[in-house]
Parts: sequence; structure tokens; C-alpha cells
Amino acid sequence: MRLKNNIKFWRFNVGEIEFSTLPVFMGIVNVTPDSFSDGGKYFDDSAAIQHALELIDSGAGIIDVGGESTRPDSDSISAEEELRRVVNVIVGIRKANKNIPISIDTNKTIVAKESIDAGANIINDIFSAEDTGMIQLLLDTKAAICIMHRQGNPKTMQNNPVYEDVVSEVWNYLNQRRNELIESGVSSDRIAVDPGLGFGKTSDHNWSLVENIERFTEIDAPLLVGHSRKRFIAAKFIDREEGTKIITQQLIKKGVNIIRIHEIHKEYL
Repeated sequence: MRLKNNIKFWRFNVGEIEFSTLPVFMGIVNVTPDSFSDGGKYFDDSAAIQHALELIDSGAGIIDVGGESTRPDSDSISAEEELRRVVNVIVGIRKANKNIPISIDTNKTIVAKESIDAGANIINDIFSAEDTGMIQLLLDTKAAICIMHRQGNPKTMQNNPVYEDVVSEVWNYLNQRRNELIESGVSSDRIAVDPGLGFGKTSDHNWSLVENIERFTEIDAPLLVGHSRKRFIAAKFIDREEGTKIITQQLIKKGVNIIRIHEIHKEYL
């Protein structure tokens, strides 16, 4: 199935991701004790590395490693603890697979820097490079970045989020933030955008974004969507994994470039 937008590449420090016929699947590796779906399951380094390799075998084109939970009502952790959780996992994945693009899911510049030194290529930043030094790091390393819309922070973001028009407001933020990064010197072909499902949005807001996801292909950047097993799915599906499957197939049809997901089922490929 050919994608509906015209984005062909997402470039990073040592290569590029090509979008030709199918979207690229970003496999989630949470090295945390408290993530909403699989917290603690891959907290051990060897288990996390093995899970990453299993995701690659099942079709992942990117591995996203995260050491800090950003589920609703979660607390931040220190950079030192986050680094302790992720660096050895990134090193292990890179040792086992020289070519797979690795994303570090962090909003801290020091964590991003040391992760890139360990072998990561992409910064998946829910705070969209707001941390002092993140833009300079992007310029210095030529890493790629995914910027994401959120309202509030993980601790408070689900406390009555309000929008007049969630689709337009999220679209405007992502387009504006992308332009700001470009004005700061970040190459446009290194920036992807994510509407941030579940980040400061009610169930209705999330469903509006899913139903209008094609609108975001109008932004001149790869479109990443992370819906996998999130709470809003339970509003329409008893089983979150079954709901994830159905939404994934819709996202594929609607031209999403990158789908961030816990499990890659054969029917997606």
C-alpha cells in the first residue's frame, strides 16, 4: 500500500529511514518498572535487549528505548537513573544489530547525548526539544528528532485537558514547532511529528485525532503515531490489544509513516 503523503525519508546521523510502500514500525522497549502496559517486564538489561531483537525479527524498523515512564500521573526520575536504565540496553542492541535505527525516548539533553554516544540515532522527545541544549545537541550530532504535542506534563496532563478544536490546535503546534527547529538550524529532513495521543487529551480528543489523522500528513514531515494499548482505546474496545490492531490498520490506510507499537502482528505487514 503506497503512502498518501510525499515524505520519502527520515534522515539521521549515520543513515536514513526510507518510506516506500508500508509504514515503518517503531518497536517499544520500556526499561521501566512502571510503564502503563509492560512496566517491569523488560526492566532487566538482558530481557530488554532480547525483546528488542524479537521486535526486529517480527518487523520493527526502529527500536524505541525508554527509561522513564510518561504514563498519566507518573513522576520524573533523575538523569542518572534514566541513564543507568537505558545506556547498556542501547549498547547491547547496537552490538547485536549494527544497522537498526535506535530511538531514545527522553526529554533530557544529557540522556539523549549519552544515548547517541552509545549508538542511538533518534531522539523521541515528548517535550519537543524544550530542554536547554537539546537543539544544540541535534546540530552537533545530526541525530533525528520526533517532536510531540502535549498539554501539561505527565504528572498533571490528564487533569481536565481542554481544547476548542483539538485537531487544529495540535496541527498548529506541531507545524509551528517544526518551523522553529528549522529556523534554529535543524535540517527539515531530520524532524518527525507526533500528535501525542494520550498526552493531555480526553478519550474524545484522542478519537478525534485518530479519525482526522490524515490532516497531519499535510505537515512536511514524517508522521509518527503512538496509540498502542492506550487508555482511550478502552472507550470503544473491551480488549486494548484488539483495539490497537484495528486502529493500526486504519493508520496504515491513512498514510501514517511511523507507527509506534508494543507488538507487531503479521497482518500489519
